[in-house]
Amino acid sequence: MSGPGATAPLDPVSAQSRAEQIGVLADPIRLRLMSVLATDPDRAWSPAELGEQLEIDAPSVIEHLERLEAVGLLVPRPGPRSPQLIPSAEAWVRFGRLLAGKPIYAPVEPADERASGAVALPSQIQRIADRLAYRFSAHFSRETVERYVAESYQLLLRRAKTTRHLPSLTSRFASDRLGALAAAQGFDLTGVPEVLFVCVQNSGRSQMAAGLLRSLAGPHVHVRTAGSQPADTIDPLVVQALDEIGVPTVAEFPKPLTDEVVQAADVVVTMGCGDACPVYPGRRYMDWKIRDPLGHPLEEVRRIRDEIRSHVDELMASLGLPADQTSAIR
Repeated sequence: MSGPGATAPLDPVSAQSRAEQIGVLADPIRLRLMSVLATDPDRAWSPAELGEQLEIDAPSVIEHLERLEAVGLLVPRPGPRSPQLIPSAEAWVRFGRLLAGKPIYAPVEPADERASGAVALPSQIQRIADRLAYRFSAHFSRETVERYVAESYQLLLRRAKTTRHLPSLTSRFASDRLGALAAAQGFDLTGVPEVLFVCVQNSGRSQMAAGLLRSLAGPHVHVRTAGSQPADTIDPLVVQALDEIGVPTVAEFPKPLTDEVVQAADVVVTMGCGDACPVYPGRRYMDWKIRDPLGHPLEEVRRIRDEIRSHVDELMASLGLPADQTSAIR
């Protein structure tokens, strides 16, 4: 059985572009230069400061920066002294993990030992494990899939007020986690940026951001959400505010934050819960200062929705994402 993701092979133009980028990065000095810029992308580095880091002179730094910019790995951003070169969206997505100064992947195992197979699962959940074991057989052993299904079931069961929809939610949650694990380990290469939105309850801000980005960018991005303390359901006023502009939420539900979804992400956006999110090198982390819509009237929720839309537009621009022409919102 093949893996869950499918991508087309590179066309000649894309292959040439990536070969040129790889060729430029094959120089150890340029690779270290990109690593410095990726490690602290908000700092306005001068050529002299970069030279001190790399122990080379400023003119050599400028020459290396120009080579990196020429192949699209650096792009200009206005700075206090002169336009600042920062890693491009392509650099983050294609090479972000390569630029890390320490191991980029930590083995992910379900944290709950009670969910590792020692506890008998309900027949419906076992059937889900059987189905996903077949679906992910190209990447993971049956034992790994069963552990993830069992832990996903336990995580959802602990906070469930009703078990009516628990099997279907377990199937979707476990499938998403296994897909993230495949992406984190390099098995499932989608070719598009992976963005993770995290807030406290995963019932308001992160759901609005994810719904807006999915609707605006369509197939050009892969989006996940999670919460540090997930609620039972998505806030009804959030659902209403999104429905008003044609953004569906019917398939979404609050999910707990797990390690593999962070490792799979190219960009991690936190909203009010930055300390809860593990930090891995090679990922781009952003923190949006946005109010929690919980407990606010609909008019305020709409304002928060529109504020998030502005942030999403900026994120799309920074990632070079084209708008989905079939999107119902503009």
